[in-house]
Formats: sequence, C-alpha cells, structure tokens
Amino acid sequence: MYDLIILGGGPAGLTAGLYAARSRLKTVLIEKTYLGGQIVNTYQLENYPGYEEITGADLVAKMEAQVRKHGLEIVLEDVESLDITGEVKRVKTANNKTYEAKAIILAMGATPRKLGVPNEDRFIGAGISFCATCDGAFYRDAVVAVIGGGNTAVEDALYLTKFAKKVYIIHRRDQLRATKIEQEKAFANEKIEFIWNTVVVDVEGEYGVERIRLKNVKTGEESTLNVDGVFVAIGYDPNTELVKGIVELDEYGYIITDDDMKTNIPGVFAAGDIRHKLLRQVITAAGDGATAAYAAEKYIESLKK
Repeated sequence: MYDLIILGGGPAGLTAGLYAARSRLKTVLIEKTYLGGQIVNTYQLENYPGYEEITGADLVAKMEAQVRKHGLEIVLEDVESLDITGEVKRVKTANNKTYEAKAIILAMGATPRKLGVPNEDRFIGAGISFCATCDGAFYRDAVVAVIGGGNTAVEDALYLTKFAKKVYIIHRRDQLRATKIEQEKAFANEKIEFIWNTVVVDVEGEYGVERIRLKNVKTGEESTLNVDGVFVAIGYDPNTELVKGIVELDEYGYIITDDDMKTNIPGVFAAGDIRHKLLRQVITAAGDGATAAYAAEKYIESLKK
C-alpha cells in the first residue's frame, strides 16, 4: 500500500513526485513510455525561470536526477485499468501488477492532434511528423510545411529553418494565435512563408510525402503544394481515456479540478496538461504538480483523523 500514486512522468508528475517524496509520502510514479512527456521534444526553452536557454531533454534529466535523489520510486509500465472511486485507489498495469494507494494524481498529459485526412496514417513516420525537434534534422535543404498557427507551430517553423531551405506555415485563419514575440521572429525570417485561410485536405506521394492538397476555406479553391515533409501542430487531445465516465471532464475531455487540483472524487487529483486550464506550459504544469502533491498530502493526513 502506497500513500500516493502518480500517473504520468512529465513536468507535472515529476514535480508532484518531488514534493511528495520530500514530504516523506510513500509514492510511486508510473509512466508508460519515458519520463518528460512532450517537453523531451522541445529544442529550446526560453521561458522557464532560472534558465536563459535549456533544451527540454536537459531539463527533464535534471528533474529526474532531483526526484531520484529524494527517493521517488519510478516504474515504466502501461496502465490497463483504474479503480479510483473508493477509499483505496487501485491501478492495474498491462503486466498484471496492481498498485494501491490512499490518493492518486492524474498527470497523463495530452497527445498531438492529427489532421484527419485520408492518407495521414500512411505517411506518419514517412514524411508526416508531430515533432519538429525529433525529425527536423532529416530535412536538410528540403521544403517543409508546418500546419497550425499557435506557439507550437511557429516555434516548430523557426526551428525547422535551421535545416530546411523553405518552410511554409499553413493556417486556417488569417492571423496567428502565437505570442507576439514568436510572431515577430517568424515574420522576420526570410525562409518562412505564410499560407492563410487554408487547410490540408490530403497528403500525397509514392513512397514518402511529395505534395499536399490544400483548400482555401474562404473561396473553396483547391491547390497542391510540393513539399518533402509535413509537421502537424494543431493542438492536443487530453489522455483521459482511462477516466472517462469516472472523473468529471469538460466539453473537450479535460479533467475539471478546483484550485487545489481536486477532482469530483475524494482523493483523486489532476495536474498539468490533462486538466481544464487557461495556460499549458512547463511552468504551469510544475505548479499544478506541486499543488496536487500538497493537497494530496493534506487529504492523506485527514484519513488518519
């Protein structure tokens, strides 16, 4: 029996683990793949306090070393099912292990959203990527397209200019959603060209991506654009499949919590990108994790009374 189970090893989960371990709670963090989540694929962080510049991978390495120093138990296992409505929270993993605790923090993050076009699945890994920092180096002197208009899309496009000779940003609206400073960088970069009011309707090629079919959302006119690669940055879907019908979700599937990260179920907390919130950044995920761990500690203490 643990005091606390944390599901997810991104910044929210790792910070929750740090606070829980330092509070001497018997805690296990369960992550299905690798620690860090989306941040691992971030080439450069400029807005995390204390670091003028740091890669996501380096920041995660520091976080991992810190939590391990304080004795946090970390296991890499895929979760198969949850039983979290009772006083004892149970997590069953794919290899038939069951973990039990008095409280649980849900920090499973979110997954990049797909385009939803006919040939997308065929070209994923063969010209379609959801991670510019992972795959950008494969596109030296190539022509690529970034789909989206938020911070991620613009940051991906800027990063890709280090390798590609031409980067198109294709956005369904006539203006970007990214922060002004990121917009200024993109508009000033001569390698970047914008295609406004346009969506991708399909991706084509023989063995890999060779071109994309586009549609202007205002005129309905269709066209093709020759590219060597497509980087999709159109948002995320929360990883809440395990808790649908159990924990209260908003209309987009994100977990609803109060300011203390409490869900509608006693002893169940949520932190990071998986929850309903205004801003999804590393710093806010870390803050969520700290709050969730502290709130969980107070909840566990209340059980002893």
